[in-house]
Amino acid sequence: MANPPRRPTNPMAAAEAAFKPVKKPAPPVREAAVAPSVRELVSIRIDRAVLDYFQGDGPGWQDRINDALRTMVEKRIAAEDDRSDDIT
Repeated sequence: MANPPRRPTNPMAAAEAAFKPVKKPAPPVREAAVAPSVRELVSIRIDRAVLDYFQGDGPGWQDRINDALRTMVEKRIAAEDDRSDDIT
């Protein structure tokens, strides 16, 4: 047979095919942003007091939150680098 039928001709094979678990395709791998300054739209929950603090200075509060988070991340990365330098 050059082109076998898609449906199994053997009743036992047909029954086994009916109960065979279906493999789900793997979700696509999400790639990191191409440029480091590209911003991504996200939704987060922030305490009202924190939001009031950053909004208190007027427009640009989202940039101020981003700057504060970036500063914290850079400090954490620097601290981890310092610890890894002490180990080696």
